[in-house]
Amino acid sequence: MDQLLPQVLSGLATGGIYASVALALVMIYQATHLVNFAQGELAMFATYICWSLLQAGVPYWVAFVLTVVLAFIGGVVIERVIIRPVENAPVLSVVIVFIGLLVIFNSIAGWIYSYTIKPFPSPFPSQPIFGMSAHGVGSVAVTLVVLSLVFVFFRFTPLGLAMRAAAQNPVSSRLVGVRVGWMLALGWGLASAIGAVAGMMVAPVVFLEPNMMGGILLYAFAAALLGGIDSPGGAVVGGFIVGVLENVVGIYLGTDLKLTVALVIIVTVLVLKPSGLFGRVHVARV
Repeated sequence: MDQLLPQVLSGLATGGIYASVALALVMIYQATHLVNFAQGELAMFATYICWSLLQAGVPYWVAFVLTVVLAFIGGVVIERVIIRPVENAPVLSVVIVFIGLLVIFNSIAGWIYSYTIKPFPSPFPSQPIFGMSAHGVGSVAVTLVVLSLVFVFFRFTPLGLAMRAAAQNPVSSRLVGVRVGWMLALGWGLASAIGAVAGMMVAPVVFLEPNMMGGILLYAFAAALLGGIDSPGGAVVGGFIVGVLENVVGIYLGTDLKLTVALVIIVTVLVLKPSGLFGRVHVARV
């Protein structure tokens, strides 16, 4: 029992990372109705960009902001140049494009930076806070700030409302003058920026290397399914739930089975409640 509270708190810290990546997955899913398998690699590559800026002597938070901006631009360019030409292609073709992006970014990162594990600095102090690592507390704080900004953007700004409309009903959005193509591109950019934040927050824990986001993406996918693959808020809640479950299971079953938690969640949700906890059930008249 003495181990339970620290593990729950630690799970909330990692859950914030899963929530960020899950939110990015949901945003791409709303635009394409497909899961972006390259989301983790985009976050990893952005983290390497931040690492390069830090090695060049750029202060951490300046490098952080520059990386988020570059990730946003990169996401927009990928959507316009690579995704746009195949948006009406068969589902399998688009999935292959996503997998191709995963392999390309992983290989380029290994080619440029090598596959040697690199330490990534944390901007937070080394002393524990409330029994948790300062980096864990700081990661939760940064994640909550990012998620709050995203919520305010989509709920209260005209551009955010236009992006939501374009994702949910592109035909009607075009009829009222919304530039759906650019809204989807901005959605890709925003998803890439959110993923970059997650990558920079998780890198000090798992260390920096081209495959660092593999397990994170699996947990994030489980979180998105649990909360609802079409529900941004549900993906955030699912991320925190998965983070806590992962750590609590580690107490009783050991760390070897922690990754199995994500797989069990994925299978259980798909079998029992495919729409997730907060997702919408789509009914079609035939």
